[in-house]
Amino acid sequence: MTDAAKPSWRRVWIDLLLYPSHTLPTAAAPVAVAVGLAIHDHVFMPLPALLAFLASWLVHTGGIFVDNYQLVFDHPDVPEHPELLQGLADGTLTPRSLRFAIGLSFLGAALAGVWLVPIAGLPAVILGVIGVVASVGYAVGPAPQVKHGVAEPVFFVMFGIVAVAGAYYVQAIAARGIAPGWLPAMQALPPPVFVIGLPVGALVAAILVIDDIRDAAFDAAKGWRTNAVRFGRGWSRAEFTTLVVFAYATPVWFWLGLGFGPQILLPLLTAPMAVYITHAVRTYDRRDDLIPFTPRASLLSLAFAVLLAIGVAWS
Repeated sequence: MTDAAKPSWRRVWIDLLLYPSHTLPTAAAPVAVAVGLAIHDHVFMPLPALLAFLASWLVHTGGIFVDNYQLVFDHPDVPEHPELLQGLADGTLTPRSLRFAIGLSFLGAALAGVWLVPIAGLPAVILGVIGVVASVGYAVGPAPQVKHGVAEPVFFVMFGIVAVAGAYYVQAIAARGIAPGWLPAMQALPPPVFVIGLPVGALVAAILVIDDIRDAAFDAAKGWRTNAVRFGRGWSRAEFTTLVVFAYATPVWFWLGLGFGPQILLPLLTAPMAVYITHAVRTYDRRDDLIPFTPRASLLSLAFAVLLAIGVAWS
């Protein structure tokens, strides 16, 4: 690789590691839903919501850094991201700098949490720890999710339930001036908060499925037992389709079964984008053809979440 062809610092650190086109939408999506429900319930508080988003994004980013650290240092023979390996060879990327980025991400999330703890108390700490464990545990730890084929359900629960409930909770506690604690926490969480984010959780989990299909050969070489590795691409494509269909069916349930107004159907406006992505995932085999669909699916999750938030707030 010539000097002209070497990946730039921006390419290595922003596009490949920070990966904002993926991490920002997926972190923002559950918080957007929580804001919509908070507006509906007259407990919207912008500062706690912003801090919840920052904590979510930084934890997610830290997990991406950990994943890539594990890739380039534990599996340098797997050319999944050759530009990262080239960056390591030419000094653009170093073990120390990547460890620093990991520490900085989780430190930033902790600082956001420091502002939230006086508002939300111990539940905020517990939620933060759960988020870090889930993010880091994707690829490392005593029981990595990818080695047991459970990443999708973990992300479904984290982005569809935990993140939504947590972002709503810090707003409700602050708005109502309730003393933080476990009993006030449960009193501050209405039943819809545990289901309103499920379609977003499904769409975020579907993003992982795209990556599993795209990287199946590399994942097998790393010893990861994703569904695409264990059961094949056909299974993962069916899984992706099921998650998307579930996501687009839930607004109808919210309207007919939970008492929200027809405005809750606004996310269905993103259906053409979902159909386009689903067709691509079910059709393309080449890794290069599938790579653009991870950020597109991330954007879809955010667009869906914003329209869902508007529909909830408006109902």
